[in-house]
Amino acid sequence: MSEAHAVLETECAACHLQKAGVFSAKAEDNACLACHDGPIHHAKQVTTPRCAECHAEHRGRVNLRATNDKACAECHGNLEIQTSPGLRYAAHIRNFADNHPEFMASRDDLRDPTTLKLNHQIHMKLIRRGPNGPLVQLDCSDCHRPATAKGAWTYADAKYVDVTPSYSLEKKNTPRQSQGVTATPISRLEQPSDLLQPHAAKTGRELMAPVKFATACASCHLLSFDKRFDSGVPHDKPEIVHTFLVKHFQEYIAAHPAEVRVARDPKRDLTGKPILPEVRLLTPGQWVSERTAEAEELLRRKTCSQCHGLNHAGGAALSQVNTFGAKSDAALPQVAPSKVISQWMPHAIFDHDAHGGFSCVSCHQTALTSTESNNVLLPGIATCKTCHGTGAEHAESRCFECHTYHDWVQRKEITPKFTLPALRTGGR
Repeated sequence: MSEAHAVLETECAACHLQKAGVFSAKAEDNACLACHDGPIHHAKQVTTPRCAECHAEHRGRVNLRATNDKACAECHGNLEIQTSPGLRYAAHIRNFADNHPEFMASRDDLRDPTTLKLNHQIHMKLIRRGPNGPLVQLDCSDCHRPATAKGAWTYADAKYVDVTPSYSLEKKNTPRQSQGVTATPISRLEQPSDLLQPHAAKTGRELMAPVKFATACASCHLLSFDKRFDSGVPHDKPEIVHTFLVKHFQEYIAAHPAEVRVARDPKRDLTGKPILPEVRLLTPGQWVSERTAEAEELLRRKTCSQCHGLNHAGGAALSQVNTFGAKSDAALPQVAPSKVISQWMPHAIFDHDAHGGFSCVSCHQTALTSTESNNVLLPGIATCKTCHGTGAEHAESRCFECHTYHDWVQRKEITPKFTLPALRTGGR
């Protein structure tokens, strides 16, 4: 028997129904369900196979989860007659090599909906670290790692790592396959309502965690805002940045009161603009307001907009004091939601940790040439087939390797009724 059921090798009656001294050939579902829950596979399935049809025992120390493709093909080989109307999935798949469709995430009409701006091609070449820094060669793991991966980040900045931003990671986004949608591919990127989650507990090393500014970007992409300060602004919402700027400029002018006397910089004259007096004497409030506005303009034009989409209408309203002491209404920009997809293949099981022996670009080759952030950089089915296939020279390719059957979200706790033989009365 399988390793999981080895303790039952002499306990036939635990699984098989006995009639007239003879045990049934197949284990009864009730016997399986007395110890294990088997949640429904899909709400629209027409038939439900018996447990033993997929999980066949008495084959030695095998993995019972490693079911034969024939069990899956009973339905998925001709799914049209097995489901109720409204089929959304490929109707004729017998195994990985026989009519399995291209992965949805790798189809030509799909685009990444993220609003973040990133040129992978530039980052995969020698690139300057910071405005005046040395040239460095980034590695994929400098930005992309599983959530539980250990080790220091090469391009992290402790000033940002040690701070918890006010924004939270967005709700998990996963792409949804919707048959027949071609006009607006992004409409398929919705949270599926019928995902089947794997039974095994997640280790946190299966998928890549979202890239964080603090650990991957901060030491190269400085958030400098004024030559008077060595530090940068927080990587946070515009309101938080605004409060930070006002506070720092207020503290600065309190320590350097003479700077309220502002000399005009002739190099900053712009054609068609009113020429201000050579020297202006400002109140501390006016000085703080002007410096804050200048810093925010610099950040919007040269820093934040380099990576983020900014909407300058509808942001938080502010009351500012201009050069002449008059108040004027201004508005902070809104930062577009990043819309980062955390799991591109929600109907499949994938583990980066199991593929740790391969370089990232051996599967994600398009990252070397991608210049647009809406490019989906996942490998297609042809890449997977170079390793996964039939025969001893290939890695496992049966359906169970990438797909789960039972909907373990619906799992119910079971109180087992079987007692170990050694613990029974009399001890056998």
